[in-house]
Amino acid sequence: MLQPHCGSARAAAMDKKAAATAPAIRPPQVAARAERVSPFIVMDVMNQAAEIERAGGTVVHMEVGQPSAPTPALIRAAAGRALEDGRIGYTQALGTDSLRQRIARHYREAYGVAVPPERVVVTTGSSGGFILAFLACFQPGDRVAITAPGYPAYRNILIALGLEPVAIEVGPQTRFALTPELIARAHAEKPLAGVLTMSPANPTGVVMAPEAIAAVAEACRRLGLWYISDEIYHGLTYDTPATTALAADPEAIIVNSFSKYYCMTGWRVGWLVVPERLVRPIERLQQNFSISVPFLSQIAGEAAFDATAECEAIKAGYAANRAYLLQALPEIGLGDFLPVDGAFYIYIDIGRHSNDSMSFCREALVEAGVAITPGLDFDEARGARTVRLSFAGSLAECQEAVARLGTWLQERTGQRG
Repeated sequence: MLQPHCGSARAAAMDKKAAATAPAIRPPQVAARAERVSPFIVMDVMNQAAEIERAGGTVVHMEVGQPSAPTPALIRAAAGRALEDGRIGYTQALGTDSLRQRIARHYREAYGVAVPPERVVVTTGSSGGFILAFLACFQPGDRVAITAPGYPAYRNILIALGLEPVAIEVGPQTRFALTPELIARAHAEKPLAGVLTMSPANPTGVVMAPEAIAAVAEACRRLGLWYISDEIYHGLTYDTPATTALAADPEAIIVNSFSKYYCMTGWRVGWLVVPERLVRPIERLQQNFSISVPFLSQIAGEAAFDATAECEAIKAGYAANRAYLLQALPEIGLGDFLPVDGAFYIYIDIGRHSNDSMSFCREALVEAGVAITPGLDFDEARGARTVRLSFAGSLAECQEAVARLGTWLQERTGQRG
């Protein structure tokens, strides 16, 4: 019988001992900046609502800022014709010439502001626009002022890009908008590199007055800061129209999209208007990130400017929802809300019911079948006592939501009283 070679046995024993004493191999770790990015809570609420619906339950959706109306027929028809043609390819990284020209024309017609088409950049929705603008304007570690409450993706995108969001609390004293004084104070504490405003705003619905926008623009010029204006909800105002920051400062960076007013969220197409010196840097970024925005979406976007009649009819539905909710919500004990100038949101203080908006919204979903968004998504410091309702659905859905919430709040008060 053959015996193992003694040298081989000794080597095997040594290998076994070495393996036992060797440090464990550490698996690759998730990047720290990705770990620092908070979830977009409204998307988590959508997922929870979907689980209830898959189990056979019904949910009234008031959580997501998405028009429930279909994309206007004129827009879909234009995309359909392009699809039938069959030539769906890349475009220039900055967008098709015809769409850039049409966007520039829009500024002349809607605002009386001259914008050279060469300064227009077509983007993958406003989200893609923010990434391009932030990368082109800011160095790693730069501080960028945003509002609290405010759109959570600003904060999360800035963090993901290695930038520092500076959340400036706004309230009724400034009509929930940034002011030169607030900006100057934050800049004095530690220098800022830029300022971002939104009008109409998400989640508050507040529209900044032209003089308020002009004051912010002047402060940014004086302090040497980039001024970025998110105008994605333009077209969706109920008393007075919104003002573009370009009317106050031709060097302002404008972020906009076809998503909201034109009911094109899933098409993922938007645009930037940027100073001339940013065009080529942004073009280089776009070339490498996405090559170009999808051709079909650009065709649809160009057609959207001719779909005003359909869009205004949809907006009339939002106006009816708004009027109903402004009357009905106080009747069920949800009457402490901010001005609803534009967009399709109502931002409500729920302090009389709860100081835990996450639990409040979870219970509203599970017990009442109404999906709403916790204020902590929009204001990390004060959002525990606020929630946001979207009225982008139908009037019937708004009425059903009020009925369900009213019954639930009565039962909830009785149980805790």
